[in-house]
Amino acid sequence: MPRSSVVTLPGDPAPSAVFAPPGDDRPPPAEWAPVRRPVPAARTTPSGDPLPPVGRLLRRYPGAGEPLSCHPVTLGLLNRGYRLSTTRGVYFLKHHLDGDRAAIARQHTATFRLQGLGVPVAPPVEDGGGATLAVLGGHCYALHPWVDGRHRYGAELTAAQSRRLGSLLGTVHTRLAEVMAPAADLPDAHASADPEETFALIGTLLRLARSARPRDSFDTLAEHRLLQRRVLLAEHAGRRPPPGGGGGWVHGDFHPLNLLYRGAEPAAIVDWDRLGVHPRAEEAVRAAAIFFVQPAGELDLPKVRAYARAYRRAAGADAAELAAAVHRVWWERLNDFWILRWRYELQDRRADPQFPAVSALVVWWTRRYTAVLDAFTR
Repeated sequence: MPRSSVVTLPGDPAPSAVFAPPGDDRPPPAEWAPVRRPVPAARTTPSGDPLPPVGRLLRRYPGAGEPLSCHPVTLGLLNRGYRLSTTRGVYFLKHHLDGDRAAIARQHTATFRLQGLGVPVAPPVEDGGGATLAVLGGHCYALHPWVDGRHRYGAELTAAQSRRLGSLLGTVHTRLAEVMAPAADLPDAHASADPEETFALIGTLLRLARSARPRDSFDTLAEHRLLQRRVLLAEHAGRRPPPGGGGGWVHGDFHPLNLLYRGAEPAAIVDWDRLGVHPRAEEAVRAAAIFFVQPAGELDLPKVRAYARAYRRAAGADAAELAAAVHRVWWERLNDFWILRWRYELQDRRADPQFPAVSALVVWWTRRYTAVLDAFTR
């Protein structure tokens, strides 16, 4: 479902502009004669990963048609996604890398139930036996309808659309509470970061950034931000929040790349891999810090205010719950270096473009703490 650049595999026929709806058993138009051949299983993605066995997979789904092409879309840490074109339609094929079948089944159940309550989601397609998860060669796959849409960041949203976004997330939280079984929320399950551990991590990352070769502007900025963060953390170490409460079922990864818009309206919330029990208002604050961050690392506070007011109404959350969440997420950001850990410890640079704005936001948020708190709570 996330739309991204599509890599054309050599020899694949281009998908036709005419498709029957998924599951439609009518023959295709006479003037359209697709080449009916399976996508070769031996082909790989540009990263070298083998493509899924789409021929075997599609045989489980009556009416899904024969495969025409299978193109990788955005590669995530928890899954791989493919745009699968068949003689009957277009699908999103998801390869769940962790293989946690119980968690995947829980995600599927949640999206079916949410759809029944009017929440914009895209549940998986059921196979001929009613199953939504296919296990082939020890790998877990799910077939979803392809959702045409685009991602929209906060800069593209009007004040009214910002309110719609906050109301949507609040509705997700209230509906999840209705459709999911109550889950135990252990009092110490949401402990905040220990500043002493953060100081040690800063030291490690400084050594790695300074020793990077060849050294580039990113390494220079990383060193600057690490030194700056060490000073800020020393100044605010006494503000560590207690373990969080208010745990409830949340999407777990609500951000612009997991929400598709069709026109001005949300069309589908996707990628429910992190569905779990967490302090719900913290998800609202984290989402706002991603949607509404500006390139210079500042939050668009008028839009945050519109979003937060709508979220509080829809979720039934009061100002005290949001205030606690703001403080905990601020502290989380002050102690978090996931982008630098990806780069220096995992040699994974996919998140590097986010670092300038994300690292600047922590500094700006600390200086404008009261204004940010006010935007979320009034």
